[in-house]
Amino acid sequence: MTVQQTKPDVAGNGAKTETPFGREARSYDGKRLINSSRDGHIAVIEMNDPPANTYTHEMMRQLDDAILDARFDDDVEVIVVSGAGEKFFSAGANIGMLNTVTPQFKYMFCLHANETLSRFEQTPKLVIAALNGHTVGGGLEIAMACDVRIARKDAGKIGLPEVALGVLPGTGGTQRLARLVGKSRAIELMATGRTFSFEQALDFGMINDILEGDAASFREQVLAYAKQFTSPNKAPMAVGHIKRSVQTGIELPLNDALALERELQSLLFKSEDAKEGLAAYNEKRVARFKNR
Repeated sequence: MTVQQTKPDVAGNGAKTETPFGREARSYDGKRLINSSRDGHIAVIEMNDPPANTYTHEMMRQLDDAILDARFDDDVEVIVVSGAGEKFFSAGANIGMLNTVTPQFKYMFCLHANETLSRFEQTPKLVIAALNGHTVGGGLEIAMACDVRIARKDAGKIGLPEVALGVLPGTGGTQRLARLVGKSRAIELMATGRTFSFEQALDFGMINDILEGDAASFREQVLAYAKQFTSPNKAPMAVGHIKRSVQTGIELPLNDALALERELQSLLFKSEDAKEGLAAYNEKRVARFKNR
């Protein structure tokens, strides 16, 4: 079943339109800013506001809906996030929008964006950012909220240049970058505001891999990469619980984190996939997982 975002009924007949998961669909402002599609067990979420895929509050709300749809869909095992076109993953928040709204709106905008990106981290499914172009400012903040970041070679620059606007990276950038590269390098990168190559980002530990090829080839390579984490190749519940254990446990004292790890392991031992994995190992055959 394809992940879709449906629009409320506009025929005036009183009918109610729901998402595929029973949640009542939200009325949008008339512009589709997030494209959602499915490729097997992979949900593809694409930011689509050319030329730079900058996000407004409306885009962030649509992104929030897309994440929830993928989270509630039992057939979705991995989520891939990318930008439309060939030049930008995302250039971050729409500066024109920020220049016209009140400080109170800006605060609420950042608060909601933080909550939305936290959904990526808390959803027990692997989230892969496909960096198909420039990934700067809030675009990098979105990417850093994902579990894995794969970039297209020579497709663009990466960095957090918000200091040039007199502000800081306010959608989790200061915290997630420091956790990825360490305090000193994070402060230097954000205080200078410089942008740099994907190769440098790989050296810094900000991204996981760089793939060669044009935009179409990159998309296919990312989907092939994502499929290795889906059934029947992998046990998606185990992948999701590994993610949950790391994302939550790394912020806890060690003893509490170990307790979380044990509880998640206990849940996995009760799954059909764990039984299949253990049986396949003993029988010297390839396991065929079912995400159950």
